[in-house]
Amino acid sequence: MALQKTDKIWHNGKLIRWEDATLHVMSHVVHYGSSVFEGVRCYAPPSGPAVFRADDHMQRLLDSAKVYRMDVAFTKQELVAAMLDLVKSNGVWPCYLRPVVLRGYGDAGVTPVNCPVEVYIANYPWGKYLTQDDSGVDVCISSWTRIAPNTLPALAKAGANYMNSQLIRMEATINGYAEGIALDVNGYVSEGSGENVFVVRNGVLQTAPLGNSVLPGITRDSVLKLARELGIPTVEAGIPREMLYIADEAFFTGTAAEITPIRSVDRISVAKGDIGPVTRALQKEFFGIVRGEKPDRFNWLTPVPVASKQPVGV
Repeated sequence: MALQKTDKIWHNGKLIRWEDATLHVMSHVVHYGSSVFEGVRCYAPPSGPAVFRADDHMQRLLDSAKVYRMDVAFTKQELVAAMLDLVKSNGVWPCYLRPVVLRGYGDAGVTPVNCPVEVYIANYPWGKYLTQDDSGVDVCISSWTRIAPNTLPALAKAGANYMNSQLIRMEATINGYAEGIALDVNGYVSEGSGENVFVVRNGVLQTAPLGNSVLPGITRDSVLKLARELGIPTVEAGIPREMLYIADEAFFTGTAAEITPIRSVDRISVAKGDIGPVTRALQKEFFGIVRGEKPDRFNWLTPVPVASKQPVGV
């Protein structure tokens, strides 16, 4: 989806013009991929715009920065407030928020310690990801393996990790699939290029554990919480590749993907290729909460203090 600009971007504590959010070509991040980031959705329930799991996203951003020894000059609460202020200032919701912590202009070598750590937050309109309807997506097993343990840390949401993701997604697209699923170094299901993976087999909901080079997805965690509340048997355990072929249901989760059904893997239909009852039940609960149709019983939504409760486009 093409990027739609908004008026302001938050940079190191100040709102600046979208056009002024620029970097020098010799910034460390340009040459060495030294950034960590988040993807966050702001929804538009009838009560007014609200950011989904704002605290959890900002905690993961700070955790990612800590792994890479990046000292962030802002607290979690300050970063959450910055997201709310940005949405309010730009007057654009529903929207996608992109906080990013990066190493800027300083030394030219690999060692980053003399490069300043900068924080930006942008927000912009962004709709559905992977598919524009609810029919599910066709995916493939990628020939590219997910990053191995003790190479790049999978628990950190780092920009460099997404070079691997780009290879997975480009290969899938060229071969006519909506997305690719990568296996880990031991041949077990890891994740998509930007999504966690769930399967349902004989009534049991299963997803790969974090040890399978899996990002600790916020939506992944939300689905696990919803499943347990609904009484769906749930397990975090290694998923053999062939489990995707014989699963009763399969779906992606992610901030962008939300809960997206998978209808086929490597041209093998997942069951009958329809949305299964477990997937549908989880979608109903998830979208019910974020759209304001069901109580926010997990306190996932942080309201944006705006005068008008009507969604605003650009």
